[in-house]
Amino acid sequence: MPEHYPPIEPYETGMLDVGDGNLVHWEACGNPYGKPALVVHGGPGSGCGPRARRYFDPDRYRIVLFDQRGCGRSTPHASDPATDMRHNTTAHLLADIEQLRKHLGIDRWLLFGGSWGSTLILAYAQRHPDRVSEVVIPGVTTTRRSETDWLYRGVGRFFPEEWERFAAGAPGVSRDGDIVAAYARLTEDPDPAVREKATADWCAWEDAVLSLEPNGAAHPYGDRPSAARLALVRICAHYFSHGAWLEEGALLRDAGRLAGIPGVLIHGRHDIGSPLDTAWQLARAWPEARLIVIDDAGHKGSESMASEVIGALDRFAGEGP
Repeated sequence: MPEHYPPIEPYETGMLDVGDGNLVHWEACGNPYGKPALVVHGGPGSGCGPRARRYFDPDRYRIVLFDQRGCGRSTPHASDPATDMRHNTTAHLLADIEQLRKHLGIDRWLLFGGSWGSTLILAYAQRHPDRVSEVVIPGVTTTRRSETDWLYRGVGRFFPEEWERFAAGAPGVSRDGDIVAAYARLTEDPDPAVREKATADWCAWEDAVLSLEPNGAAHPYGDRPSAARLALVRICAHYFSHGAWLEEGALLRDAGRLAGIPGVLIHGRHDIGSPLDTAWQLARAWPEARLIVIDDAGHKGSESMASEVIGALDRFAGEGP
């Protein structure tokens, strides 16, 4: 069973000026002459972390990671209420990825990432299929409004008490109202106490959704540092309240644009926040994609899920860019 590769440090880092006053932090690890691979983190707004480097064979991959606008080490940071969110949309992030590819002189690269990262990967690959060699996604989402409504309302049938508290954090919104949009407004409130409470309430709900999973940290949202939590929730609510600026169902509808790109979709059967049916639908619409269902995993993954991820990346490492 493949194991994580040893920890490594970047051999190169930079801050890419992507316009609108934004600087995007990026790093490159592994072999400078290896197969190019881009890590696309989740959230949106989580930022990239060192653990993602360890899925790749550092002798065979040139591993590129970056912090999406407003989070991680990119500036300005979304935890600062003065940061203008108008310049942080899916279209901006797709343009940033393409600018980074050109900046690094990469012709084609493998794309890796899950959760929100999978949405961004699919949108990029459908827009620039000639720039994508392969795709590996652990945890498939397409950020349809129906998926967002399930995560922030439908899952409440499993956690009625926790959902009531989450809904109560958006006063004045009816039970059938747009709770995500309400939280987006709260994260923009001029009162820092209002922003902090909305952030805490959002993170408590996200942690509740993951609480049935035995793997990973007990409070992966609530235990983040304060600035990281503020940025994450502000960016999440901003994106989800706008449907990620994607036409509903477009990424599934346009999966034919991925023709010729090999893909591996790895999804936990017990992921109740992002149910398996989205991965199933994508695999049916993308003939070159292989779906692997992990029976002991949810959204936070498991050792067997990590093993499948590493195995897929090892197999693709031997193929040209």
